[in-house]
Amino acid sequence: MADQENGNGSSAVASSAPQRKTLEERAQMTDLDRLRHSCAHVLATAISRLWPDAQFAAGPPVESGFYYDVDLQHRITPDDFEKIEAEMKKEVKANHPFEKMVVSRDEALEMAKKGRLAAVGERDVASTFKIDLLEDIPEDEEISLYKNGDFWDLCAGPHVPRTGNCKAFKIMSVASAFYKGDANNPQLQRVYGTAFKNKTELEEHLVRLEEAKKRDHRKLGKELDLFHIDEAVGQGLVLWKPKGATIRNELQNFISAELVKQGYQQVYTPHIGKLDLYRTSGHFPYYQESQYPPIIERDQLKALADEGCSCGTLANKLEAGEIDGFLLKPMNCPHHIKIFDSGHHSYRDLPVRLAEFGTVYRWEQSGELGGMTRVRGFTQDDAHLFCTEDQVEEEISGCLGLVKTVLNTLGMHDYRVRVSLRDPESDKYVGDPANWDRAEEALRRAAGTLDVPFTEEPGEAAFYGPKIDFVVKDVIGREWQLGTVQVDYNLPERFDLSYIGPDNKPHRPVMIHRAPFGSMERFVGVLIEHFAGKFPTWLAPEQVRVLPISEKFNEFASEIGAELKSAGIRVSVDKGDEKVGAKIRLAQLGQIPYMLIIGAREQESQKVSIRHRDRGDEGSLSIAEFGDQLIREIHGRAL
Repeated sequence: MADQENGNGSSAVASSAPQRKTLEERAQMTDLDRLRHSCAHVLATAISRLWPDAQFAAGPPVESGFYYDVDLQHRITPDDFEKIEAEMKKEVKANHPFEKMVVSRDEALEMAKKGRLAAVGERDVASTFKIDLLEDIPEDEEISLYKNGDFWDLCAGPHVPRTGNCKAFKIMSVASAFYKGDANNPQLQRVYGTAFKNKTELEEHLVRLEEAKKRDHRKLGKELDLFHIDEAVGQGLVLWKPKGATIRNELQNFISAELVKQGYQQVYTPHIGKLDLYRTSGHFPYYQESQYPPIIERDQLKALADEGCSCGTLANKLEAGEIDGFLLKPMNCPHHIKIFDSGHHSYRDLPVRLAEFGTVYRWEQSGELGGMTRVRGFTQDDAHLFCTEDQVEEEISGCLGLVKTVLNTLGMHDYRVRVSLRDPESDKYVGDPANWDRAEEALRRAAGTLDVPFTEEPGEAAFYGPKIDFVVKDVIGREWQLGTVQVDYNLPERFDLSYIGPDNKPHRPVMIHRAPFGSMERFVGVLIEHFAGKFPTWLAPEQVRVLPISEKFNEFASEIGAELKSAGIRVSVDKGDEKVGAKIRLAQLGQIPYMLIIGAREQESQKVSIRHRDRGDEGSLSIAEFGDQLIREIHGRAL
């Protein structure tokens, strides 16, 4: 299935290299991009004044703000942020114009050697990073400098008119980053900031960030005892604890019931496969950088060692296909293809819909890992559909409907649709261009039936086919790429798949990949934050907690717990010695949807006093009435 989305560079070690923008890309920069780009220069101006020995590399705008990479003996910490912001405000108050100057390569190089680039005033030390970056600029591209006050920088622009436009900004964090994203290069300090058109928008953004901290699934996952990541097991490998596993099981049961309705068949496949399988599919060596190293049989490895085979030679032999081995599967598709190919199929058998909760493995850089949303081992609610050409649109519609059912059931109504297409100029994509054209047109038509705005994004397709991604906006405005549907004419070709048509001749099926949840790990991580840990009753790991007000009511409380448990409700009984107020607070912290208070009145009337996590006291009901009401709520999947 599709790759997990890239991280956002907010880790302790940021490894992404700054990308040079083309002239066309710079022309399309938004007003907010220009503002943030300009703020990066104001940031560099302030740092240069505070620490004159600072050497600057790149300072681009990014999705959430801007950053500047700096080489500096002083280690910048959050304690320095207020001082940096104060110096930035002086530059804003000065309201210097951003002045552009086009110079020759030799003139720019001379200024860099004199330390005049990315610096305030002249220095004895050359601007080494700017000298290096000059070499990256194509010979036919103009060399431009931008000046604000007495600060000069090598920059292609564009900028806002004056520093006075940069009034609403804030320094957010500092991280480490390798120069140009290469671990062989010096490690720099990357100072992140954000900026908006006005202070109101900045304050709204900061409020959202504070809310995001409260909802952080890593924090809530620990508090609610949902999952654990242990260094002894390995970074990016999630240990699902019983409560987290309950949420995952409920989601899997929900989607499995929907799959039965749509005629899917469940399959299971191993966690590894032969390298030749992935050579045929193109995943190896195409995804080599994001895969775990191949597993080579012990006897074969010993024979190679006896021959004096070096690591470099071994890698070359693996890539050339001269050595066989196994691979932790990066995707489930080749395994499902082999299941389809193991039997003979008539056009009357199609579509064949194979589904699996299949675990796959990707080697993510340690600096890109983050809780459950960016991991190295994850389970996809994966399915592959094999159909005839004239069934493609109907099957796509069915897949898209399934994704919409998932999102609507979970209250994720705010989403957009992204149609990811190939870039005809890129050599990344495999297969016949005519097949690509048919697949892309089928997705466009299907996306047009969703009554949801969609955008087309060339260059974002998988290497074997175009796809539709559902990009969900959570309750605090962040976007997550979750469900995905892909059309693939290429893998059936590569594996020589066929079915017998009505003319009694073999025909090539079309393959559709789909995953409504995407990664179970990422999806649950997003859900934790979406609900702020307050899961709807049908998903809550513990749905009811019975709270006897003293130990003399423990027996009655246990009877209530047993009756509810026999009805399939997840319930516990708090028999602790604490007062009932403390028990209620503990249940509230655990985000238990329902609390049943049990005392003398309840025991005498054989009723329960009901307290809801959010709504407070809800009166009394008999145990049977409460159980029936709760089961209706659970089965209705109420939010």
